[in-house]
Amino acid sequence: MLLEMTGASVFYGNIRAIENISLTVPEGGIVTIIGGNGAGKSTTLRAISGLSPLKTGEIRFRGERIDTLPPEKVVARGIAHVPEGRRIFAELTVEENLRTGAFLRKDYQAVEDDLGKVFDRFPRLKERRWQMAKTMSGGEQQMLAIGRALMTDPKLLLMDEPSMGLAPVIVEEIARIIEDINAQGVPVVLVEQNAELALELADYAYVLDTGSLSLEGNARELHNDDHVRAAYLGI
Repeated sequence: MLLEMTGASVFYGNIRAIENISLTVPEGGIVTIIGGNGAGKSTTLRAISGLSPLKTGEIRFRGERIDTLPPEKVVARGIAHVPEGRRIFAELTVEENLRTGAFLRKDYQAVEDDLGKVFDRFPRLKERRWQMAKTMSGGEQQMLAIGRALMTDPKLLLMDEPSMGLAPVIVEEIARIIEDINAQGVPVVLVEQNAELALELADYAYVLDTGSLSLEGNARELHNDDHVRAAYLGI
């Protein structure tokens, strides 16, 4: 198993964000985490990437415990995080943003090769490589955030609300990008408010409800589950 989270709890002060969460991510495929606002989806990703320390439980990546590591060490192990709201460096150019993703890497030629691959995957970023990031559209900024994560040479990609605030046609493009990244061998953990999209893309799904797991299973089967359809798909 690529990633194992066992009995994980995160508290912000006295406020419980997640409690006793256990989930696994296999080599390959897409795992999604869905749930309502405040369910703990983003906190779960932040826990995996070392940004939100665990109060209880543990997280293992390729058999190694990582929940005791600082975020930069988690990135160095091969876990990349595309955060909610993109959080690009607005005052840097597109290329400068991308190169920040490779900050911890020492393999210069491989970094240059990966930069070329990102530009091949996102031609609009190549066209705008010297443009200030803050001047780009929301969809372009999302592509930049994904490209920056790919520059870490990830073994696991965490994506937090990649469709948020984007036009439907751009959402479809982002969905194709996620599928393509996964097809190239990078497993993905996808957090999405758009449960319909998430369950269409994913192989396996976890449903969070106020910080606790309420359901899990094959994504297609959960898409047809009456509770999930009523609570999260509006059907």
